[in-house]
Amino acid sequence: MNSSTATTVFLPIALGVIMLGLGLSLTVADFGRVLRYPRAAAVALGCQILVLPALCLGLVLLFDLQPTLAVGMMLLAASPGGTTANLFSHLAGGDVALNVTLTAVNSVLAVITLPVVVNLAIDGFLDGGDAIGLQPDKLVQVFAIVLVPVALGMLLRNRAPALAERLNRPVKIASVVVLVSVIAVAVYQERDNVLDYVRAVGLVALLLCVASLAVGYLVPRAFAVPRGQAVASSFEIGVHNSTLAITIALSPALLDSPEMAVPPAVYGILSFVPAGLLAYALSRRDDDRALSRPGR
Repeated sequence: MNSSTATTVFLPIALGVIMLGLGLSLTVADFGRVLRYPRAAAVALGCQILVLPALCLGLVLLFDLQPTLAVGMMLLAASPGGTTANLFSHLAGGDVALNVTLTAVNSVLAVITLPVVVNLAIDGFLDGGDAIGLQPDKLVQVFAIVLVPVALGMLLRNRAPALAERLNRPVKIASVVVLVSVIAVAVYQERDNVLDYVRAVGLVALLLCVASLAVGYLVPRAFAVPRGQAVASSFEIGVHNSTLAITIALSPALLDSPEMAVPPAVYGILSFVPAGLLAYALSRRDDDRALSRPGR
């Protein structure tokens, strides 16, 4: 498979598999759950939409990243949470139902917020140029690759719940394989420069993940959000949909920039370390609390 085929055919299909998997786990009630947890949802979404881009911008300026990598980092920060966040939240004792809700709502909002953030980044770091923009044609493409597979998954779950249930596990496994494959494509396209890029963005990507996890937990707790919901928020904000960011970066119809795909690819690899460690630490804390209760 040549690089052109990979970016024009494989990547959209790969992302579609992941978003279809998200749709298979969603119902209309998941969107309505925002009304049941208004404070937790509002704080988490506020952190995702406002705090994370500002935090990422600070890291990019602090480390003086080259312009294309800086835009790639901002693209990553603007991407919604990934479905992997649900797994980490489950392992850590978080409110997985809230994770599902935040992922659903955030994916819808990202159709608007992600192009805005990336446009501003391109204007600031590249003096304009070809942006995703809010031009109707490109906005429709972002909508198509993000929301159409989700809607199809939800429709399938509503009309054929038994089939959706059977598909759920294989699609989740396929999503993991796809994630690894997409990262491999991004790394392969920049294979001549990948080590330099990893050195340039590795620490920034790792710091963004750690800071995102911390913000996602500490800010909701400061607003008196219950611990389980704060844990869900932490992973939802800290584990981004790097596949979406890579697809947008590599797509010839959108950014068409292998360099911009490097930060989300590096992040996609490194983020498993701090997220896994946090999930383990939180699960151990819950186990220790359970053992310390009277009668144990």
